[in-house]
Amino acid sequence: MNIVSFGGGTNSAAMIIGMLKHKIPIDLITFADTGSEFPHTYEFIDTFNEWLIDNGQPKITVVQATDKDGNKMTLEEHCLQYDHLPSIAYGRKQCSVRFKIQPQEKFCNNYQPCRDVWKSGDKVNRYVGYDAGEARRVLHAKSKIEEDKKYIGHYPLYDWGWDRDKCVNVVLNAGLPRPSKSSCFFCPSMKKHEIQNLWKVYPELFERAAELERRAEPNNTTVKGLGRNWSWRDYKEATEAQMNLFDFIDSTGGCICDMPCGCYDG
Repeated sequence: MNIVSFGGGTNSAAMIIGMLKHKIPIDLITFADTGSEFPHTYEFIDTFNEWLIDNGQPKITVVQATDKDGNKMTLEEHCLQYDHLPSIAYGRKQCSVRFKIQPQEKFCNNYQPCRDVWKSGDKVNRYVGYDAGEARRVLHAKSKIEEDKKYIGHYPLYDWGWDRDKCVNVVLNAGLPRPSKSSCFFCPSMKKHEIQNLWKVYPELFERAAELERRAEPNNTTVKGLGRNWSWRDYKEATEAQMNLFDFIDSTGGCICDMPCGCYDG
């Protein structure tokens, strides 16, 4: 039983294309939708689904987090309900766990083909698209997956030596558009140009991000906003000279978690 954890970006798409070329069968492709992805991510999933069907592969199965009553809940709704920012703004990774990892785990726990594999005493193969430049994430994932009683982790891009540029070329050569970065539109890990692009291209999404900051402000004791030490609202209103004074935390390489998440272009 081979499962692909699809992150919605370049690496995951390149990995799937590579698996077909290497004749590695795919039984299930899961994508955890935070409900707060950029429009271009949803558009790429639709486009990629057509490619998958044309190439005899299963469509992407979209899963989503739920509240205590079993109702689907987006990360944005969760933040507004409790008047707080996504956990990464406070230096934690709970948003990835709650809205990326757990929904995929829950789906597989109730997916009969997976249950059959586990019942037989075997493990399910899970494929994750960490490329050759992400040794830190691969080594961390391998150290954790060794203890996993249900899954065997596979990182084919890393094993094949495919770096980021190679992944981009593989996607383009397959006749697909290059996916834009996959992340929540209010991710605190976004870089300067990404925040600027947000208010220019998706002003309505920027206002929703600013609303998260406004609602969370009374409860913030350790941070000021999505920029941690400053708010995105302040950054937008700053002059060009003042923008250079804002402290950005380098998030190159993505967060360390066991599946592709919106903190990095997976």
